[in-house]
Amino acid sequence: MDRLFFILGSLSAFGAVALGAFGAHALKARLSTELLATYETGVRYQMAHALALMAVAWAHTRWPGGLVNASGWLFVAGTVLFSGSLYMLSLSGQRWLGAVTPFGGLAWLAGWLCLAWAAWRG
Repeated sequence: MDRLFFILGSLSAFGAVALGAFGAHALKARLSTELLATYETGVRYQMAHALALMAVAWAHTRWPGGLVNASGWLFVAGTVLFSGSLYMLSLSGQRWLGAVTPFGGLAWLAGWLCLAWAAWRG
């Protein structure tokens, strides 16, 4: 699992850089300031949690088990729900997608708690 989470984190970081560049160059003239800021929030949180996935890969080598695995999958789910909903909202203008975003945030919060609990139990 450590290798899988490191790969997923690396690919997510790659995606964050690519999406950030796309937003800065291709979307800057096409989106309102508000929607561009929403898009950039998605990129910023995706990058942070891509790095978190790499930390999960490391943690898995120290404290293997269900809590670390849960943390990694919650970070993946959070990225899809939080950042994904912000990207789709920004590009489509469909405001209802904002209702999905908090579920991604909750997944990330749960992932951080699982990671902390795994370290605590050591």
